[in-house]
Amino acid sequence: MTKRIYPCDLTDGEWKYLKKCLPKQNRFGRPPQHPRREILNAIFYLLRAGCAWRYVPKEYPPWKTVYHYFREWRSCQWWKRTNRRLRRLVRLKSGRQAQSSVGIVDSQSTNTVDTAREAVSFDGGKKVKGRKRHLPVDSLGLVVVVVVHAAGVSETAGAREVLAELIGSWWRMKMIWLDGGYKRSLMEWINGVDQRLRAVGGR
Repeated sequence: MTKRIYPCDLTDGEWKYLKKCLPKQNRFGRPPQHPRREILNAIFYLLRAGCAWRYVPKEYPPWKTVYHYFREWRSCQWWKRTNRRLRRLVRLKSGRQAQSSVGIVDSQSTNTVDTAREAVSFDGGKKVKGRKRHLPVDSLGLVVVVVVHAAGVSETAGAREVLAELIGSWWRMKMIWLDGGYKRSLMEWINGVDQRLRAVGGR
C-alpha cells in the first residue's frame, strides 16, 4: 500500500486498474528512477490544482520527468485509450450499452497563462483570450472526445473537428444535442455526412 500525499493521488484500487493499462516499459536501457504511480499522481495533482508544470510539489518526481511521461503517453494516445476503457467499464456497470446512442456537444473558452503561445486567440463572444475546448459527452455525462484549439475558432468549426472524430467509430450514436450557438451550416454538414455514410452502407 502506497501512502497518499494529496487527496487527488490514486487510491490502491484506482492504481490496480490503471497499471494494467499503461504501456509496457522498455526492458532495455536504464531502469526508471521513479514509479509510474508517482508520475500519475503528479499529473493528476497538476490537473486538479491547475498549476504550471514547474509548480508540481517536490514530494513528486521532478517536473521535467513528469512532463516527459505526460507527452510520451499523449503521443501514443494512451490517455484516449484509457478514457475509452474507463467509460466503457462505467457504462456496463450501470447496466448500459458500451456506447451511448445520444450525445451532447458543447464548448468552453478558458484563459491561458501569459507565457502561452500555442493555439491562443481571442473569443469575442465570451471576451476570453486563450483556448477553447470542444467535447461531446454521452448520456451519463462521460467525456467521449476532447478537441482543444484557439478560443477564436468558431463554435461550428470546432464542432466539426469533434464530430469528425466520431464518424465511423461511434456507430450507435443516433442523436446529438447542440445549443443555439451552433449555426445552421453545422446541421447541414452533419446531414451531408449522414447521407454519404448511408450511401456507402456506413450507417
